[in-house]
Amino acid sequence: MFYKLSLMLAIVAVTLHWPIQAVAEQSVTFDEFTIHYNALTTERLQPGIARAYGITRSKSRVLLNVSVLKKVMGTTGEPVAAAVTARATNLNNQLKSIEMRRAGDKGGGIYYLGEVSVDNGELLHFHIEVTPEGTDEIRVIEFQQQFFTS
Repeated sequence: MFYKLSLMLAIVAVTLHWPIQAVAEQSVTFDEFTIHYNALTTERLQPGIARAYGITRSKSRVLLNVSVLKKVMGTTGEPVAAAVTARATNLNNQLKSIEMRRAGDKGGGIYYLGEVSVDNGELLHFHIEVTPEGTDEIRVIEFQQQFFTS
């Protein structure tokens, strides 16, 4: 499992052209599950990676990435499927729906990806609802992030 987490972080670092220290690792733990999430402009993705996942590269598009790990003693966790929904609102209280889709990697990772458009300097308040497979409890994550497109 450590290998899978290391691989995930390495892929993120390589695809973003950022050093590993610059990748903002955001996560929250609910009981037996840890939910990792981040949002970034899609221009940071390598063209081949964007094509492979059907992502439009642009300074004015944001990629929301969510993954769920179940705690397993002696490991960094096991990827689990989940129902994931997301939306964002800006300071004008305009709702931006984010259609999340499941993606995976050869190492067994499970990721949920969604895209939304953004204006320069726009501050988005994200609301994510996650229901891990095998449970009926909805875990809610909220965070804000400002995006600069020029």
